[in-house]
Amino acid sequence: MTWYPNNFGLPFLPGYTFRDLAQTKFHRAQTLEYKNGYALPQCLLQGIGKDTLITEEQIHHEMTLLSKETSNFMYGGFDDLQYDEFVPAHVILDKKVLRFFANFKEDIQHSSDEVYRVRPVVIYYFLEDDSMSIYEPAVENSGIPQGKRLKRQRVPKNKCGGFYHWKDLNLSIDLDVYGVKYRVTQCDRFTKNFMKSEGITLNDPEPMPPDPYTSYRKKREPFHISPSELDRLQRPLVVDKRVLRFYAMMDDMDAQFGESRPVIICYYLVDDTVEIKKDFERTTRRDHFPVLLRRQRLPKKMKPECDAIPRCMLDHSPAEVDEYYSPEHFQVGQSMTILGRRFVLCSCDDFTEKYYRRCYPEIPMRTIEVAKKKDFVPQSVVPSYMNLGTLEDSFQFCLSRLPSHSKGNMQNMLDNEQQVLRYTAKLDSQDPRDQDRRFLLSYNLSKDSMDIFEKPSLTTGVVGDMLLQNTPIPKPGTSEFYTPMDLTVGSTVEARDQRFVLTGADHYVVSAQDELEDRKVPAN
Repeated sequence: MTWYPNNFGLPFLPGYTFRDLAQTKFHRAQTLEYKNGYALPQCLLQGIGKDTLITEEQIHHEMTLLSKETSNFMYGGFDDLQYDEFVPAHVILDKKVLRFFANFKEDIQHSSDEVYRVRPVVIYYFLEDDSMSIYEPAVENSGIPQGKRLKRQRVPKNKCGGFYHWKDLNLSIDLDVYGVKYRVTQCDRFTKNFMKSEGITLNDPEPMPPDPYTSYRKKREPFHISPSELDRLQRPLVVDKRVLRFYAMMDDMDAQFGESRPVIICYYLVDDTVEIKKDFERTTRRDHFPVLLRRQRLPKKMKPECDAIPRCMLDHSPAEVDEYYSPEHFQVGQSMTILGRRFVLCSCDDFTEKYYRRCYPEIPMRTIEVAKKKDFVPQSVVPSYMNLGTLEDSFQFCLSRLPSHSKGNMQNMLDNEQQVLRYTAKLDSQDPRDQDRRFLLSYNLSKDSMDIFEKPSLTTGVVGDMLLQNTPIPKPGTSEFYTPMDLTVGSTVEARDQRFVLTGADHYVVSAQDELEDRKVPAN
């Protein structure tokens, strides 16, 4: 049922309608539309002439709003009421855990030292999903598998299918979990506050019962009757790797061809043993035996019944020795005799000095200065050049038995790469057979070396050959080498006991004459 707003609320019946004389549009609204080529129906929202179409649903909605508006005057509006936002329980109780401290007794069947053992545990109750986990703190060197005893899960409390709830937990109660009885003794502060807020009264906490075997180990009586002043089992733990180091001189001047040799005396505090090492110099010619005396306990005084036997034939035992060497027998600045050898203690290291100041303050420490010999380093003499090979290669043999190749002047090689000066030459000889021989002399500017090549001649039957190749040629009577400034037309070059007279040069040498005059002579 529909009607138009110009009826003023009257039903659409004959005699109740009024015509709008100002209306000029009378067409009906479209109820179909085309989308992607398909005709789709749509709701009719406008009447004839695009008038507003009021349906029953709209009128029912307006009546509902009207009823609400009328009730606001008496009871107030619904918008004034404030409701709390709903939050799920798993969000409120997230990461909130109750922690109880408990213990259980484990029976020991195969031990005569203990009957049972008390093992403490921690019980965690997760309020989010009412699950529990049990964890046992690890004890060092216990030898018992410890850690997590029960992973997080809901724990059944009876055979009827019920599970433990936080209301079932309290102090001073027994908690049966999978056949193990846990005695709850204490809880943390958060657990106490939570139980109090929920109206649960906690019982009085109990102390953790002591473990009989642990108490027995702590109160164990020593085996010796009187306390020992020197505990040999504790001593390695206290003075292990602590060594007294003395720098001494072994005085052997009384013997024929005797001398004083530097040694290092090491006293090990862990077992009162002594070791003597040789302190070799860098330039010594002696055989390098590092140990003069192996590590052992040195007897200082033998018993009277053992003095008649030579010490070199006697294998010492503690029953035959009256006194051994100790730290108080070593004094810096004094001499001492060890196995028939005289040693002068000159100095010691920092640890030894601090040890004597702390333990033996009455023993004076007088350091003896020992003049050190200066190391003699022989100076190598470079022999004269014997015209065998190049000068650089000969000099490398003077530096090492396995010489390396000379690198040369790298800057000169980069500046004058592939630059060669070519000259024609002839022999300066009185022999008539050498008058017609012609040579080609090439000077390599990058390596400062020469090549001498003899041209073949058809009339004399001379076969061309390379007389000299890539070799620096020294000047006669000096250690200097020929340079481009020495090579001019008409000059003489001596090489391999032969004299060559330059008779001409190529076009590059003539055009670069000014540049050659400014060129620096290469260093030897």
